[in-house]
Amino acid sequence: MTAIPASPTSIRPPFTRETALAKVKAAENAWNTRDPKLVALAYTEDSQWRNRDEFFEGREQIEAFLRRKWAKELDYRLMKELWCFTDNRISVRFEYEWHDVAGQWYRSHGNEHWDFDDFGLMRRRDASINDIAIKESDRRYY
Repeated sequence: MTAIPASPTSIRPPFTRETALAKVKAAENAWNTRDPKLVALAYTEDSQWRNRDEFFEGREQIEAFLRRKWAKELDYRLMKELWCFTDNRISVRFEYEWHDVAGQWYRSHGNEHWDFDDFGLMRRRDASINDIAIKESDRRYY
């Protein structure tokens, strides 16, 4: 089993299957902390994002987005799986579960495409996501 490095830049392109899997696991672990500052460190200063129907750029906007996201998506828990990779790109499928302030649980499904600079920072993130309401008893991720 591969150890997950602490630094977002410690896994750099060109990716192998092993390093792509480690990069995906490191991203999953970071997002599950729900710490916007920590998560934002994995992205370039001018990283470009598409998240659903939102488009924005830069770490400051990434942090602001994540604060809004996790204020709405309570008890968020994420799972990411490697879909494919090339030298400096990785695609993942993911699911995450969360509930709103009224207690309704959701499972969000999606795909992300990532593009990295030579230092292992993500310079582009393109995410497509769909939500379905679920019963709390149907949760998969804790």
